[in-house]
Amino acid sequence: MQLPPIRIPIRTIGARTFDFSRQIAVMAVINRTPDSFYDRGKTFELDRAIQACLTAAEQGADWVDIGGVKFGPGPEVPIAEEIDRVVPVIRAVAQSSDVVISVDTFWPEVARAAIEAGANVVNDTTGIHYPELADVVADSDATLIVTHSLATPRTWHPSPKYDDVAGEIAAFLSERAEFAQSRGVPESRLIVDPGHDLNKNTLQSLEISRRLDEICALGFPTLVAVSNKDFIGESLDRARDGRVAGSLAAATLAVASGARIVRMHNVQESVDAMRMVEAIAGWRSPVSQIHNMGDRNPEIA
Repeated sequence: MQLPPIRIPIRTIGARTFDFSRQIAVMAVINRTPDSFYDRGKTFELDRAIQACLTAAEQGADWVDIGGVKFGPGPEVPIAEEIDRVVPVIRAVAQSSDVVISVDTFWPEVARAAIEAGANVVNDTTGIHYPELADVVADSDATLIVTHSLATPRTWHPSPKYDDVAGEIAAFLSERAEFAQSRGVPESRLIVDPGHDLNKNTLQSLEISRRLDEICALGFPTLVAVSNKDFIGESLDRARDGRVAGSLAAATLAVASGARIVRMHNVQESVDAMRMVEAIAGWRSPVSQIHNMGDRNPEIA
């Protein structure tokens, strides 16, 4: 695969080191919210959230992304309550696993508490709406994910308009990454995400997918959060629980265009798909080699 180069491909994030020139990280989604987009509160209870993180790690996820508030509009969640939702999960997982832990938040106060509890990454879906969040990351060893979105946090942005959706997103991410660096976050701790479906309609998300190489050409490791999104449901006419195959197809095409981190709900299927891509690309060896290998083939007596 001829892929856009990453300027700093080797990243140590928490206890793990990734070579994004030949490795794909699978990020599992863990929502400690009663109204989450996909699981509708399935992991809202503390014990379930912790176990979901540990199970994801056992299934091969490199990373767990823990959120206490959904992206879309909904009941207001005070900062203190968001901290109470995510910090106990982060602390418990950090004590039990070396999996990378990110906190999905746009609040500087939540980011600070999460990092202190053991989070390695801050996943900000608002493009650093609050500048102090970059300061919090700069004062730590954490990595920052800069995501494209247009709306004020947790508000609708109806009928989003773009003259050149991929070009505008690339320009936004470049500018916000420069802003983060101006606040002290080094390039070696920055990741970008074009924000599929975040203030974008289905045609716009599909175009981002087709032109993802333009985002990856910025030179940062690129994350895609395509799992079970509405652009997949509307493309295939599938309800929320019928989008796994479409999600895997979207993630695989994104990786073939240069993405290096995939944020996914269905962990086992996603891990298998990404490890298969790595094997086909020659980035990893098969787990076993028996088929048509002479006397090692059990079919040969």
